[in-house]
Amino acid sequence: MILNLVWSVLLSLSPFGESKVGIPFGMLKGLNIYVVFICCLVANILVFPLLMFFLEKVNLYLTRWHFYKKTALFVARRAKTLAGDKIEKYGFWGLVFFVMLPVPGTGVYVGCIAAYLFRMEKKKAFIANSIGISLSAIIVWSTTLLSMKSF
Repeated sequence: MILNLVWSVLLSLSPFGESKVGIPFGMLKGLNIYVVFICCLVANILVFPLLMFFLEKVNLYLTRWHFYKKTALFVARRAKTLAGDKIEKYGFWGLVFFVMLPVPGTGVYVGCIAAYLFRMEKKKAFIANSIGISLSAIIVWSTTLLSMKSF
């Protein structure tokens, strides 16, 4: 049981699923629906400060290597393409909406990178990401709960 909760949290921390995968995984494994929601949400919110630290400190050091720099530029262009028009046009609420969408390619990772690239104030970007993640988690949680009840 604890192992399934750990897996749910790890899935929520990963860039490949975030809480969009962690919440359904935990719920389908039979864990308490409220515990899964809270743990996965908190884990997904904690990605922002960790990624901002990485972008501000570690990223500058790693850009010295060609392979990393090439990969980082690819990821930056992708983040700018996906979220750029929403953030430039709507600012804070554009970032909230972008992070809120429960579809692949949106979420805290791309939202954090976009906020870093567009030089949003950190506190404002954290709040926008947190609101977006919370709304996305609520959508995924309620959809999973409804689909589990219908079966």
